[in-house]
Amino acid sequence: MIQSKHIKSPQLVLIVDDQEINRDVLGMILEDYYDLIYACDGQEAIQKIEEYQDKLSLIMLDLMMPVMDGFQVLSHVHESESLQRIPIIVLTAEKDAELRALQMGAADFITKPFDMHEVIRARVSRIIELSEGRRLISAAEHDKLTMLYNRNFFFEYANRIHLYHPEWHMDAVVMNIEQFHTVNELNSREFGDNVLRIIGNEIRAFLAETEGIASRIEADRFDIFCKAQKDYQALLDRFQRKVDGVSENVSIRLRMGVMPWQEDVKPILLFDRARAACNMIRGEYKSHLMIYSEDMRVRELLNQRLLNDLRQAVQEKQFVVFYQPKYNIQCNPPRLSSAEALIRWKHPELGMIPPGDFIPLFESNGQISIVDNYVWAEAARQIAAWREKFGMVIPVSVNLSRVDVFDPNLVQNLTALIRENGLDYKNLKLEVTESAYTDNASQLLDEVGRLRENGFEIEMDDFGSGYSSLNMISAMPLDVLKMDMKFIKNIEHNAKDFRLVELVMDIAKYLKVPVVAEGVETENQLRLLKEADCDLVQGYYFSRPLPPEEFEKLIIREKEIIRGTQA
Repeated sequence: MIQSKHIKSPQLVLIVDDQEINRDVLGMILEDYYDLIYACDGQEAIQKIEEYQDKLSLIMLDLMMPVMDGFQVLSHVHESESLQRIPIIVLTAEKDAELRALQMGAADFITKPFDMHEVIRARVSRIIELSEGRRLISAAEHDKLTMLYNRNFFFEYANRIHLYHPEWHMDAVVMNIEQFHTVNELNSREFGDNVLRIIGNEIRAFLAETEGIASRIEADRFDIFCKAQKDYQALLDRFQRKVDGVSENVSIRLRMGVMPWQEDVKPILLFDRARAACNMIRGEYKSHLMIYSEDMRVRELLNQRLLNDLRQAVQEKQFVVFYQPKYNIQCNPPRLSSAEALIRWKHPELGMIPPGDFIPLFESNGQISIVDNYVWAEAARQIAAWREKFGMVIPVSVNLSRVDVFDPNLVQNLTALIRENGLDYKNLKLEVTESAYTDNASQLLDEVGRLRENGFEIEMDDFGSGYSSLNMISAMPLDVLKMDMKFIKNIEHNAKDFRLVELVMDIAKYLKVPVVAEGVETENQLRLLKEADCDLVQGYYFSRPLPPEEFEKLIIREKEIIRGTQA
């Protein structure tokens, strides 16, 4: 009998941390190499460990958590014969805690913050390999709830199909239940289990009609390896009809990602791409099916290239900071007041890369703080350089992302820039988007409050796009409102839009803070904003974002205006 070569199948890793940002960063580091599930405290961790004990290859465990800490979880796992096989890597910033955790049975530890990504992946891989001993699957095991294959056997079987039957042209299909944890919480675990059983039954009925295999990979993720189907929307509709029949009072939505067969592409990569397609439509209301395409592959390759090149780009100063001026329009003529720092990437091979192509990517992968720190340093240096060259200070606004806010060294790092460049704290203004305030608000409000206590001014960016409640706005620590440019676009032609601008002005007067209007392009927009008592504007009417040497022409012009006024 010909034996298939063993191809490593994806292992399941449980990440336990009460801080969302830590879970996100670890997820970003490991998601391309392992299947991941999460828990936010020790109690939830034990529930997940019990549920997935036959599938788990590793637990990454924070030690300091509410409800139940990591030491209690360690003790629970160590005392259970059925759980002792699962290795645990503890996550901690406390040196004293490491020794205690190792004495209690932890296999390794990783120190916070998580900045050595390759080291983390290497340590995770080493611990899993030591635990599993690189063993092959020896028997066909099934998920007890759905009677579909378990993950390990599924991928071993898929690899053998790929090896011995390449002519079958098997597609990879990944299906998830939208917001399944909410379905469980609102309707009970028993209800959720029944939904999973029904889906499992229908998948097995589908496979009885075609060549293929399937697995319940994790809580609500189903992987199907089947011969290419003519109409995947029809297949998704088939499964959707089954879950629609579970209850008239409960809405359950499925989403599906498909990676069509490609020659010489192994199942593990097929399912990675199918999962990526499925994740792209998470939370969508209209589209519930995504077929992985060549455009998506090209975009993924580009994204990976940009992520790989990020640190080198910082070292080689490929990033260039542009500055868009803000003008005080309550003066006559309008006066240059400050500027906003906007980044551009001059890639040596790819050319000029628009910020829309890399900023969202770095935000989603937890790397945006690298870019932000670069911009802060460049902006602070530029403010000081202009002060020395022209004898006047041009304050600059820089972006503060959610990742930055949860950096324990944030205040220290920003303060160091102020001192190194001999600036006043108000010279470097910090912009936080309104949507960031409305997401996990309490911790963000505390940190922003500490920044203001140190003397920094906070600007709420994109005000009007995040749907903040009025009582929440009054509690937000802020010094400036930046009105979303969507408000400005049609104020010349739509009375309702202009009335919304006036309402924003009323809110700002109530809060006793100035307003910056973004995206001002025409003289009529400028006139209406001035009549509405808007303080500052930025936009193409005055200037596009400029490199430092071109921005200096505006400073020279401003100095001439000042001299003319004094004369």
